[in-house]
Amino acid sequence: MSSNDCKMSLTQPDGYLATPSMDSGSPVLVLHAWWGLNDTIRNICDRLANEGFLVFAPDLYHGKVADTITEAEALGSTLDENYLQAKDEIAYAVKYLCEKAGVTGRDVAIVSFSLGAYYALDLAASSPEYIRSVVLFYGSGPVDHSTSQASYLGHFAENDPYEPRENVEELEKELKKAGRPVTIYTYEGTGHWFFEPDREDAYDEEAARLAWKRTLEFLKST
Repeated sequence: MSSNDCKMSLTQPDGYLATPSMDSGSPVLVLHAWWGLNDTIRNICDRLANEGFLVFAPDLYHGKVADTITEAEALGSTLDENYLQAKDEIAYAVKYLCEKAGVTGRDVAIVSFSLGAYYALDLAASSPEYIRSVVLFYGSGPVDHSTSQASYLGHFAENDPYEPRENVEELEKELKKAGRPVTIYTYEGTGHWFFEPDREDAYDEEAARLAWKRTLEFLKST
């Protein structure tokens, strides 16, 4: 992305826009989990907007939403097969969001969930001039962080077959190696999706409340 990208008049891509009451605010990009852009993600966007942020969540599935793990695996696999297109769509969403917020510098924060976490990490490395901070909920991925200029906050579950402890430790090590500020929290007794209330078998209200508090503090201080 060039510095002129945010000066164009861009059409809103597929996704959900949440605007704060003052109609302007610090921009936050939300990247959904493998379930898609469901009501839980929209609610998270609204909660962030209520805190004064201008929020956009691109719909990487373009209207499709999964309710079961089998459906989510199928949608996620299809996205992975077209990951270059997904990266292009996310890059466009950043251009749209920064234009909407009236910013051109390193002002965009990302809040990402599971599948979306890899794309958040990749975006911070590929567009370091735009991304100031990254929040990860139970997700990582193989990314070269050496070009990133962002600060990182991670929320991970204690018992998570999708994101085992060694992955989290490797992520923290690589971010520190790249000289990036990083704080990782592990939530005792939780599993994957502990932040998402619609996943009734995994949701942990106490852990979710604490993770939300820490997220807001991080976004408002970085």
